[in-house]
Parts: sequence; structure tokens; C-alpha cells
Amino acid sequence: MSPLLAFSIIASYFGLLIIVSYFTSKKSDSKTFFTANRRSPWYLVAFGMIGASLSGVTFISVPGDVGNTKFYYFQLVLGYLVGYAVIAYILLPIYYKLNLISIYEYLRQRFGFWSHKTGAAFFILSRTIGASFRLFLVAAVLQIAFFGPLSIPFAVTVAITIMLIWVYTFKAGIKTIVYTDTLQTVFMLLAVVASIWLIAAEMNLSFSGMINSLREHPYTEVFNWDWKSKTNFFKQFLAGAFITIVMTGLDQDMMQKNLTVKTLRDSQKNMLWFSLSLLPVNLLFMSLGALLYIYAEYVGISFTVLDGNLKFMYAGIWHGPDELFPVLAIHQLGGWVGIIFLVGTIAAAFSSADSALTALTTSFSIDFLNVDTESNSLRTSRTKLLVHIGFSLLLFLVIILFKALNNDTVIKSVFTVAGYTYGPLLGLFAFGIFTHRQVKDKWVPLVAVLSPLITYLIGQNSVAWFGGYKFGFELLILNGAIAFLGLWSISFKKID
Repeated sequence: MSPLLAFSIIASYFGLLIIVSYFTSKKSDSKTFFTANRRSPWYLVAFGMIGASLSGVTFISVPGDVGNTKFYYFQLVLGYLVGYAVIAYILLPIYYKLNLISIYEYLRQRFGFWSHKTGAAFFILSRTIGASFRLFLVAAVLQIAFFGPLSIPFAVTVAITIMLIWVYTFKAGIKTIVYTDTLQTVFMLLAVVASIWLIAAEMNLSFSGMINSLREHPYTEVFNWDWKSKTNFFKQFLAGAFITIVMTGLDQDMMQKNLTVKTLRDSQKNMLWFSLSLLPVNLLFMSLGALLYIYAEYVGISFTVLDGNLKFMYAGIWHGPDELFPVLAIHQLGGWVGIIFLVGTIAAAFSSADSALTALTTSFSIDFLNVDTESNSLRTSRTKLLVHIGFSLLLFLVIILFKALNNDTVIKSVFTVAGYTYGPLLGLFAFGIFTHRQVKDKWVPLVAVLSPLITYLIGQNSVAWFGGYKFGFELLILNGAIAFLGLWSISFKKID
């Protein structure tokens, strides 16, 4: 793909997003930025959340990781259904009853000042890391397709990527995102379907031939019953349920979209329809991954394990699983596949990253600066703008750091980090919802810091301590349980 073609695609795509931003930001105010005036249609939010929840991680890393973990990721997806049911019928009723904008205000009302600040701080830490991982992917693709051939440094690519997000979100915030997410989900789903079709055509496979090839390939194994394995079914299923609860239900980014829907009933419909749609969509992405490996074998690309990680050689350079789709689409297949890949990756990555920037701005503004979301004063507008810029700079720095340190697939990195940083949130909300006890508020930050450290210690020594047992994503459950027990130890019976 020529740099000129890549530039034309990128410019056209962002031009479209800016047009959407222009129309959605008319007559916008502070309430529009934070809540979209609670007028978002539930079906629009549900469809847009597909792209926001999947992101560039799913578009690139899930297909790539099929080589490491086959279709075992689908076990995690099945667990999502339980998690979304918990969100719809336990968490959403609380958020709507209390009329929350930042969901961490619940912790202030339930426990007190320090619990509120602790919950918000752990969200900001978690979402900053998660959004940076996701933006890293799209910046890497843009570097391969356009900026790299022009000898533009990766840091400049990252800066431009974040600046583009800032341009179309800084004014109308969440209202714009509800509409741009819908548009980007359309592009992402069309891209994955078109990629599957074109790659199959490249190997002269009919639809039935493609299905047979996938069915017979060892990478399409779905269930793992080995209890010691990190990808055991029960571990993955339970982890999927709890990952969904924390990374959607206890996450300001995802909940902020839901809370723009006018009524609780409509928000619950949004959540349930959205959860059901994720089953076929994720299956599509994993099928694309298996097909990519089949195609790689077809053209003579072989895979090997180096330093514990799956690698393949292309053009004299070793690449990891996350680079399989980009390398094949842009350099090997080219043409329409390269164009479709570029559009799909941008759509997938930005549908998650843009809302993360708005959610970080919202949480910090409300939870730490006590910004009045009803006010349209110059002071409120200036504060919102400065916070928005500040988090843009923070994301830039974290992405550059991640570029220097990353040695694993991004999908694993995101969920591993989530297991540690979202655990205290899981413990806090579970303790608040399922007990009637009060906590000694000033000790909550200590519990929230200790629980991930204890979890890490157990995870690192589980093989020796527990007869060969290896923790996977279920570390999140352990972390939440430790936080819950820690909160119980500093609690007392509430006297009404």
C-alpha cells in the first residue's frame, strides 16, 4: 500500500468523524459533554458499544492470539453473558436510582470520601493503561501503513493519533461518541467480514470449503478441560463473567454511554441485546484468526516459539502474533485487503479510545475537581478543556513507555493489568452492594493497594504452592475476594 493511498484513507475517515462531530456538537453544553442530555436511543448505544467493547485489541490481537490459545477465548466470551446480566439487573438499577454521572459517586454515598477517591483513582489508572494499549495498536498499524515509509518517528505517529481523537471529542464529548461509535462499529464489522471473504478467495476456497478448512484446523478447538491450564473452561468462563462486570459495569467509560439512555428499562434492553451480539461477532474474529494462520501456511510462512512467544519470519524480520494480520494485510495480500484492514483497524481502535478519553475527563472532573456538570460557566469549560488536554498528554507518555516494554500480545496484557487494577473496584462495589456493613473509610486506600500486591504474590507462586495450578484471567476474582476480605476486616456493623 502506497503512503499516499494510506494517507487518503486516513484523511477521509477522520474527515467523516469530524463532520459527525460538527453536527452532534451543535448547541452543546456541559450536560451534553458528560451525559448527552440523557437522550441517546438505546439501540444506537447498544450497536455502538460493540465497537467500543471490542476495539483494536479484538481486531488485531484476538485473531493473532488464535495461534497461541486456539479458540479458547470463546470460553471467556460465554462468561460475558453472565456478567452483562449482573450489570443489567444489579448495577444499572443502582446507578439510575442515584442519578449518577460518575459511577464512583456511589462509593462516596455508601462509604465516604476516601472510598470514593480510591475507586475513581483505580479506574483512572486502569483505563489509562487499557486505552494506551489499544491506541498503541492503531499507532503501530499507522506506522506500518503510512508514517514508517516516510521515516516519521513512532512518537510523532502517536501524537497525531491522539490529536485526531481530541479534535472530534473535546466539544460534545459523550454525545458525539454515541454516534461515532455507531459509525465505527459498522466499518469494523464490514471490515472483518470482507477480510474473511477476500482471504478465502485468495486461497480459492468456496464458502463451504472455507468452513471445512476451519472445522478441520487444530486452532479451532473451543474447549479446554485441563484444570491446571490457564485456558481451562471453568477458569475462562468465570473470568469472563467477572471481567465483564468490572471492565463494563464498574468502568466509567462503558457505563457513561449506558447512562445517556433516558430510562433504566431502555438501558437494560441495550445491555442485553448488546451482550447477545458479542457471541457471533467474537466468533467471526476468531475465525478470521484461524484463516490468517491457514493462509500463512498456504504461502509458506512458518511459525516457531522463541523465548516462550510465538513468532514468524517475514522479510527478514521476526514478528509476534499481534503483527500477523497487519503484515499479511498490508505487505502480503495488499490491494483491497490492505485498505479494508486499515479502515477496520482505525474504526475498531478509535471506537474504544475516544470514549476512554472522554470518560477519563469526566471522572477526574467530577470525582476529583468537583466540577458542576450543570454549569456552563467559563470556569467549568476551561477546567474541562484543560483536563481533556492533560489526559491526552498522559496517554501519549504511557503509549511510548508501552512501546519500550511490550513483549507479549496486547490482549493478554490488557486483561492481566485489569486483573490487578480492577480487583479493588470489584471488592469495593461487591462489599457495598451485598453487605450492610460500614467501613473505616480512611483505611480503604491501604486495602485497595495491598490486595493487588497479595494477588500478584499468589499468582507468581501458585505452581509451587497449589500443586501445579496456574492462574489465568481468574486472578481478577482472587483480587476482588482479597479486597472484599480486607474491607470486612476494617468494617463494623452499621447502626441505622
